[in-house]
Amino acid sequence: MQYRQLGRTDMRVATISFGAWAIGSAWGPVDDDTSLAALNKAIEMGVNFIDTADVYGDGHSEKLIAKLKKDHPRDTIYVATKAGRRLPKQIPEGYSRENLNTWVDRSLQNLEMDALDLLQLHCPPSAVYEMSEVFGILDDLVTAGKLRYYGVSVETTDEALRAIQHPNVQSVQIIFNMFRLKPAEEFLDAAKAAQVGILARVPLASGLLTGKMTPNSTFSKDDHRSYNRNGESFDKGETFSGVPYDRALEAVEELKKLKPDGMTMTQFALRWILMFDAVTCAIPGAKTPQQEEDNARTADLPDLSSEVMEGVRRVYDEYVRELIHSQW
Repeated sequence: MQYRQLGRTDMRVATISFGAWAIGSAWGPVDDDTSLAALNKAIEMGVNFIDTADVYGDGHSEKLIAKLKKDHPRDTIYVATKAGRRLPKQIPEGYSRENLNTWVDRSLQNLEMDALDLLQLHCPPSAVYEMSEVFGILDDLVTAGKLRYYGVSVETTDEALRAIQHPNVQSVQIIFNMFRLKPAEEFLDAAKAAQVGILARVPLASGLLTGKMTPNSTFSKDDHRSYNRNGESFDKGETFSGVPYDRALEAVEELKKLKPDGMTMTQFALRWILMFDAVTCAIPGAKTPQQEEDNARTADLPDLSSEVMEGVRRVYDEYVRELIHSQW
């Protein structure tokens, strides 16, 4: 496993960390024993950073992580969680002192922690990035000892750029993968200059970049890949990175031609992300120990060649750019 410093924090984290959305909800059937086995495999592989949210399974993901931490009392396991999506309707006024305190206290209870390592605003309304009072409340929560650090999870590069204008934002979580190159063009350099950590989420484009999906693939009704393709429940960019499914499958077939020998498609997609040194870590999900081992082994794979990197950009330009680049 390889490690990178998370911005200006004291956390040096695994470059392939663990995203805990899938073990909480919205990705089809899961069972706790298998989820815990995947989490334990992550620790075995050297992962020391887990990203979750208070709404993943209505707190269930956080509670599984609490159990993991109790089972590994001697291991350093940093936990990042998110707050804000518990609002019945996303409005800027919902990010009040009362609500933020309530959400943080609930996560502290779920995670059985005295202080959160990293709290992230969970894709708040765009207007929140101009509300200095919200970030002042987060500063107060740090002073009170409930948080060690805070950051944001964003939908767009514009929101990311606005977020890092707030001096105590330590991290930005943003969709970045072979189907989402805009952050590399418009945000990564700014984040690096500001010494802000970057968590690359949706790194496999909801599984598309594993190369295992086909036109006949089906998803259960409780899987967001069934019910959110057009943004019915949350931003459509969260599902398949916003790329139309059939077009994305065509692009994946072209990417397969670029994959170096000795890598799975999953590892190729994750290794591509790590080629950008401004990125602190990718946070792929894993529902099984086997998936987690495949993910984690990526960290020690060799660099991709400049020819391969250029090839990925050509695929993006030909198949994806015109469809989504301007949206996020």
